[in-house]
Amino acid sequence: MRLSSMADYAVVTMTAAARHCGRHAAGGARVSAQQLADETGLPVPTVQKLVSKLSAAGLLKSARGLGGGLKLARPAAAISLADIVEAVEGPIAMAPCSVHGRHDCTLEADCTVRPHWPQVDAALRGALAGVPLTQLASPVGSGISA
Repeated sequence: MRLSSMADYAVVTMTAAARHCGRHAAGGARVSAQQLADETGLPVPTVQKLVSKLSAAGLLKSARGLGGGLKLARPAAAISLADIVEAVEGPIAMAPCSVHGRHDCTLEADCTVRPHWPQVDAALRGALAGVPLTQLASPVGSGISA
């Protein structure tokens, strides 16, 4: 399994937001989409698109006007890699047929594996849910994991 580019960029963007907001006491610092683009090297339109999806998923909050900008909607330790991936990609599913309501597989009538995909999907989601944003935002080897 491989993340889409947009899911990867969402992780990079959220990691930059966590690092920025974490540098300030009480986590109340705000950052602009332009600052996130500058810090990540992503194009501003891509960051804006991601900010929209991440905000809709309840991971970022935005405020307009003087003193406005973006900040994490909840503490970085309470945001997981699964949350970020699902904000961009939707529910985590290894096979298209494990998505509720999909019936476009030519093997569906005789497939003995399909009933097992929900268990596999849950295991994968659980593994990704075990990686908090704080871990991703910390330098490798810092020992910070939650």
